[in-house]
Amino acid sequence: MTAIKHALQRDIFTPNDERLLSIVNVCKAGKKKKNCFLCATVTTERPVQVKVVKVKKSDKGDFYKRQIAWALRDLAVVDAKDAIKENPEFDLHFEKIYKWVASSTAEKNAFISCIWKLNQRYLRKKIDFVNVSSQLLEELPKVTEESVPSGENQSVTGGDEEAVDEYQELNAREEQDIEIMMEGCEYAISNAEAFAERLSRELQVLDGANIQSIMASEKQVNILMNLLDEALKEVDQIELKLSSYEEMLQSVKEQMDQISESNHLIHLSNTNNVKLLSEIEFLVNHMDLAKGHIKALQEGDLASSRGIEACTNAADALLQCMNVALRPGHDMLLAVKQQQQRFSDLREHFARRLASHLNNVFVQQGHDQSSTLAQHSVELTLPNHHPFHRDLLRYAKLMEWLKSTDYGKYEGLTKNYMDYLSRLYEREIKDFFEVAKIKMTGTTKESKKFATLPRKESAVKQETESLHGSSGKLTGSTSSLNKLSVQSSGNRRSQSSSLLDMGNMSASDLDVADRTKFDKIFEQVLSELEPLCLAEQDFISKFFKLQQHQSMPGTMTEAEDLDGGTSSRQHNAGTPLPVSSEKDMIRQMMIKIFRCIEPELNNLIALGDKIDSFNSLYMLVKMSHHVWTAQNVDPASFLSTTLGNVLVTVKRNFDKCISNQIRQMEEVKISKKSKVGILPFVAEFEEFAGLAESIFKNAERRGDLDKAYTKLIRGVFVNVEKVANESQKTPRDVVMMENFHHIFATLSRLKISCLEAEKKEAKQKYTDHLQSYVIYSLGQPLEKLNHFFEGVEARVAQGIREEEVSYQLAFNKQELRKVIKEYPGKEVKKGLDNLYKKVDKHLCEEENLLQVVWHSMQDEFIRQYKHFEGLIARCYPGSGVTMEFTIQDILDYCSSIAQSH
Repeated sequence: MTAIKHALQRDIFTPNDERLLSIVNVCKAGKKKKNCFLCATVTTERPVQVKVVKVKKSDKGDFYKRQIAWALRDLAVVDAKDAIKENPEFDLHFEKIYKWVASSTAEKNAFISCIWKLNQRYLRKKIDFVNVSSQLLEELPKVTEESVPSGENQSVTGGDEEAVDEYQELNAREEQDIEIMMEGCEYAISNAEAFAERLSRELQVLDGANIQSIMASEKQVNILMNLLDEALKEVDQIELKLSSYEEMLQSVKEQMDQISESNHLIHLSNTNNVKLLSEIEFLVNHMDLAKGHIKALQEGDLASSRGIEACTNAADALLQCMNVALRPGHDMLLAVKQQQQRFSDLREHFARRLASHLNNVFVQQGHDQSSTLAQHSVELTLPNHHPFHRDLLRYAKLMEWLKSTDYGKYEGLTKNYMDYLSRLYEREIKDFFEVAKIKMTGTTKESKKFATLPRKESAVKQETESLHGSSGKLTGSTSSLNKLSVQSSGNRRSQSSSLLDMGNMSASDLDVADRTKFDKIFEQVLSELEPLCLAEQDFISKFFKLQQHQSMPGTMTEAEDLDGGTSSRQHNAGTPLPVSSEKDMIRQMMIKIFRCIEPELNNLIALGDKIDSFNSLYMLVKMSHHVWTAQNVDPASFLSTTLGNVLVTVKRNFDKCISNQIRQMEEVKISKKSKVGILPFVAEFEEFAGLAESIFKNAERRGDLDKAYTKLIRGVFVNVEKVANESQKTPRDVVMMENFHHIFATLSRLKISCLEAEKKEAKQKYTDHLQSYVIYSLGQPLEKLNHFFEGVEARVAQGIREEEVSYQLAFNKQELRKVIKEYPGKEVKKGLDNLYKKVDKHLCEEENLLQVVWHSMQDEFIRQYKHFEGLIARCYPGSGVTMEFTIQDILDYCSSIAQSH
């Protein structure tokens, strides 16, 4: 350990001007044993810095390297684990706890003792030593000094620090003096006794010289003593004079004290008077209400603008007087109590006058607005409440005063306003919706009076049913959608021609006109309601001094809104509205005032959906746009919430419209006696898509339409296939080919991006079934020839060489000539003519696919002809056997047949 100590001092600490005091060999607790050394060091320069240094042996060689150093002042706790038993483990608490295991208990104790000594000597902060024996801390370990090679700083390896600090190095001057002295005594090294004797003699000489010097200065000492005696006499005289002066000043001091006390009393009196005057002025300035203000509060005219302004100023002045911050003790003065009571009486009196006047204004507003309802009963407009709002806003400051001074009367006015205005708005809005329903249905209000009671929701429903027949809810969107049974194309053409004979406009034109009319009416309804609600909400916020934008949007869920809209009808005048903030109070007031808007909108939507289920498309677009606009203004407003709830209903109706169309597709029944042609629901999908694209152009709810498209087109695909499988009169391939061609043409024309995959699928199905129909039909005109060459191909497939097929008995040249003779040019033309007639009988006129199919058959026939000729050339070489008609003959036959028909 001593060799390691010397090596560490020489290699690590001496270059850093440090001295190694103690060392302990340790390893970390609980891990693989990687030994290292903890060293306690101090710096050689002042101020002394004490450190604990961790030194580790390098992995690359036998030298040691400094790994980490902690300042001793950062050490908080030294835990020796056990003060009684020997235990090599100990903990050092720096910024975190380091757990160590010493190689021996003795080394641990020596290191801890050194740390304790350094703490006692250098640190002001005391380190806590836990589980350390008191004997170890009290006994000072022995100081061991070990010599190190010359030229290196001496290292102290442990022990008493005071013994270490007694050694001091010689400075340059001292070293020079010693060298001069030793040069004068060259024999000092060889004869130390002679050198010591010389030094002793020189010391005696110096002592004698010192004694003689002292004896020579005795005369000077006597003179100094005499001077001191004279100085003492002078001091005594000065003290006597000072005593007399002190007695004289004592009387002056007493007189000055009396004058000072008198001045203090005078100053105190003046200070009290100034403070009293300040308090009186404060009370007079802040608690004195002008007579003009008192008169305005008691008798001011609340009907005129000048009177309202005077009352407002008086109310503000009264509020300032009542809210003045009194100083301690003011409330105990009788005059202050009387003035406060007078202010309270004035406040109560004026609050009653103001509440009574505003209630009368609310009642008068209801009567005035009722008189104007007649002129709006015919037009689809809502009465304008701006003049009433403008008149009432003059009282806004007084309402703010009432809110801060008498909240009970303020709340009562709020309830009265809601009661009066809710009844007024209910009459206006119901009449407004009655006019909208009349314009939608095209009836007059007088005719409705004979059939129904006025303003009853059930009556409105009965009127609607009487207008549209007793068959119940309409399920279709056009005249064709209103019928569940699907007729043939000939029947539908005759029906449409009869409808055209009945009037100048077609059924589709009538539907478009009705839908456009409904769209305009519905848009006008929303356009009238939106500014009405926004204006009333803005007025409520300004008049009742409520903040609209103080809370985060979306604080109330849709379910809570719906509940509030219905339950608010059950509140009577004495039940306070449950509010948690001013914004909630605005919402509750709007729900109470406009409680009839949502049910009326739902009734109007139900009527529009009953008139024409396609009206739900118009309503979805319009309602989505208005909801988006309202949410941009205030997402949590009454208008935004109400329109959002109604939008949910409109979306349900839209989904129901899509479901009804899919259900009608599934319920289609085809005629067994006539050809199928273009299926009605395929034509209806075309109409729906065209209408939807025109309605949803640049709309916010495009995603809903795309989802509906996907459902509808899947239903169309599935049911076209279903009808094709059930068809008896028309071949399956014809039904699939015609309808998928129509679907593909529709999707190509409308360019609906979400149905690109379906458009490709429709084109593929059309192409596949066209090819299938052509191949199936062409197998009949040359049936025997087809069978003969199928047999030839079968023999070749069995392994017979093509040139040897002619040696087969059933397929020799004579049999070939015999089969070919059965199909001369006239027979082929006759067969093609019959095929053309049959194809014409299968196909419908609306899709106009006859020429397309005939051209495909011509190409397929020519392909078969070339295939037959190729087989003859390969299997019957040199036989000279050829078909009795050529490709040119086929082209001429097909052309003449097409022209003749």
